[in-house]
Amino acid sequence: MKLYQKRRATKILRKMEVEQVLHMNGGDGKTSYANHSLLQRAVISTVKPIVDASIEDLCNTLVPECLKIADLGCSSGPNTLLVVSDIIENSRNTFRKLKLPPPSLQAFLNDLPWNDFNTVFRLLPGFYKKLHEEDGNKSGSCFIAAMPGSFYGRLFPDNSLHFVHSSYALMWIAEVPKGLVTEGGEGLNKGNIYISKTSSPAVFNEYFEQFKRDFTVFLRSRAHELVPGGSMVLTTMGSIKSNDPLSIWEFVGLKLHDMVLDGLIEEDKLDRFNLPYYAPTTDEVKELIEAEGSFTLQTLEAFRNDWDSYIKQANSELDKKARAAILSTDIRAVGEPILASQFREEAMDDLFRRFEEDVLDHMEKEKCQFINLVISLTKKR
Repeated sequence: MKLYQKRRATKILRKMEVEQVLHMNGGDGKTSYANHSLLQRAVISTVKPIVDASIEDLCNTLVPECLKIADLGCSSGPNTLLVVSDIIENSRNTFRKLKLPPPSLQAFLNDLPWNDFNTVFRLLPGFYKKLHEEDGNKSGSCFIAAMPGSFYGRLFPDNSLHFVHSSYALMWIAEVPKGLVTEGGEGLNKGNIYISKTSSPAVFNEYFEQFKRDFTVFLRSRAHELVPGGSMVLTTMGSIKSNDPLSIWEFVGLKLHDMVLDGLIEEDKLDRFNLPYYAPTTDEVKELIEAEGSFTLQTLEAFRNDWDSYIKQANSELDKKARAAILSTDIRAVGEPILASQFREEAMDDLFRRFEEDVLDHMEKEKCQFINLVISLTKKR
């Protein structure tokens, strides 16, 4: 058997290292995020009524001449401009009801610097052309720019934004909790890459404390950047029990462990690797929002779906094997860069072949589901 790893295990991922490897597969190839983000598109569509309500209320209350928005964790591909397009349409309709000319719109697309912004930029000419064809000169001008950087800190000047949107980004925390590897180099979460059934309470506590710090910094930063009365709609992966989240990444860890048992990956490599990821509960989110104090919580909802529900909704004729293949490629598009940084690129085909073979059987046996949290907030005046 081929041993995919021959180097010594690296240290756990610190913030700068995370920023370099935490991005989706770029380009438009067969495992690219641009071609494998159907789940994220389905979630954006589900959350659209909440975004629409927030934008309509904001436009009625603040009546901005130029509506300034930011999409945090925008990634790349066609989904990146979907929310911007929806907001343009909604603001245009709201101002029409007010019998006012529609506002211009300035949209900032944010992600970490190693995101594939070039794929996004190549979409812009077609996006602007479509806007003009649909509405001519009847709507306000639209200006789109990139804002690379971590949203766990300041990105914009004080009181400069009206609306912040983020979808499927906040579960990625700023760094792997430092306490998951001891000073002597021993991993506390052996055999796992995230919180799982075999993780100790100490592992959960390390993750939760990191999430608390990061989410509080996120809220404080946005509180500076939003105008009074400005709003946010945030969608993130969540959990019912954050100390046993039944995450799809737990299953990825099980397949990596199988590769260790088969002699394909060094055990030490797995034992010292953990994802910078946390899926909070609604209670955890609510408590942190209240403790930070800058925002009024308008909506906090959770909705759940089987891991392959979005695939069935898109094509109900696909059999189980075909759905597993799609799910495997979709998860690979998200996780491959950070996983390959630890376990090397040549292990990825084997890993996701194993994932594909067993993932839906595991889902059915463990009754696993995606838990999605939708959070609507307004900055206090």
